[in-house]
Amino acid sequence: MGVSHISNRSEQQTERWSRRGVLTVLGVVPAAMLTGCSGSADASEEAGTTASVKASPSKAPVVTVSPADGTKKAAFTSPVTVTVTDGTLSTVTVTGNDGSTLTGAFDDTKTTWTSEANPYSGTKYTVTTTPQGAAAETATFTTKSPGETFVGYFTPEAGSTSGVGMPVSIDFTHAVSDRAAVEKAITVTADPAVEVVGHWFSDTRLDFRPETYWAAGTTITLGLRLKDVEGGDGVYGVQSKDVTFHIGREQISTVDLSAKEMVVKRDGATYATYPVTGGDSDHTTWSGIMVISERFKETRMESSTVGLGDEYDIKDVPHAQRLTTSGTFIHGNYWASTSVFGSQNTSHGCIGLHDAKGADDSSVPGYKFYDSSMLGDVVVVKNSDEETVTASNGLNGWNLSWEDWKSGSAL
Repeated sequence: MGVSHISNRSEQQTERWSRRGVLTVLGVVPAAMLTGCSGSADASEEAGTTASVKASPSKAPVVTVSPADGTKKAAFTSPVTVTVTDGTLSTVTVTGNDGSTLTGAFDDTKTTWTSEANPYSGTKYTVTTTPQGAAAETATFTTKSPGETFVGYFTPEAGSTSGVGMPVSIDFTHAVSDRAAVEKAITVTADPAVEVVGHWFSDTRLDFRPETYWAAGTTITLGLRLKDVEGGDGVYGVQSKDVTFHIGREQISTVDLSAKEMVVKRDGATYATYPVTGGDSDHTTWSGIMVISERFKETRMESSTVGLGDEYDIKDVPHAQRLTTSGTFIHGNYWASTSVFGSQNTSHGCIGLHDAKGADDSSVPGYKFYDSSMLGDVVVVKNSDEETVTASNGLNGWNLSWEDWKSGSAL
């Protein structure tokens, strides 16, 4: 019994110790857990390992546009660029207040976009960019206007119909020193297609033609992309346009001043034959291929304008069609005897056909030939005892071989 009593006490006492021990452990563990967590955080901060435990917030993409947002006089000689840091670009659009847009391309990482062309001068642009996963952003800038400018006046007129010999001739208002840049900015295309090449006659004149005459019925398109092209030092073009003109039927007239006769062929067949008079032995007529560049039902002709003093002044020359800049015409003549035509060369260098004063008699050769002609028609003069006309004297580049013509291109 005693033993049993002692044993019971020990069990009870052990139970009390065990309960205390459990209570002590349970009481200590939360404190230890709190102390342990606090101690771990402090240790991490001291060790500089916070980033491995806490995720750092992602940075917002930053877009940069060049020219910078708000620029008032931005250069127009460099492309537009858009770059982004801490992200990639999804879309970029660049629109001018003139309705134009600048297309461009991303780099391989899609962190940079570059326009394919430079912005136009004197234009306000809006750049809209959308970084991947972010909202769209806009920036605006305005390009400065060029100081000195030039334009190209072209022949023939837009929408006109011309003969098969009509070149595309462009006269610039300012001397061009960078011919390659200007010629590259001009295109001349034909339908039906044919190779067309430019030829510089001077620093202000550029003509285009195919190897042989245009085919009848051809449509020609002239593309001028001269805006902001630097033709000379600090001198920029202003045109950006397309114009179209047409080639009509083929008419080629051959003047034989030995026979004093002109044969007119229309689309390869003989259309008419006229007796003519040409330049006399002191005023020979240019030989070679010439193109009608101006037409007048009546016009005044003065010898003083072509360096011949006061030899003549005729106020109403009928049916005059210009062949050279220097003053060669094919025209009606009412003051000479009808017996002259077909038998003598008596003019001061022009080609004359019998005509009537007043330019209204439809029965005479001068009227008939004028009525059948158009700008761009070809007149070939042979046996005139004169040299071939210079290719730049009028629209007469056909007198150059194809190789010589192509050698005058800056490209």
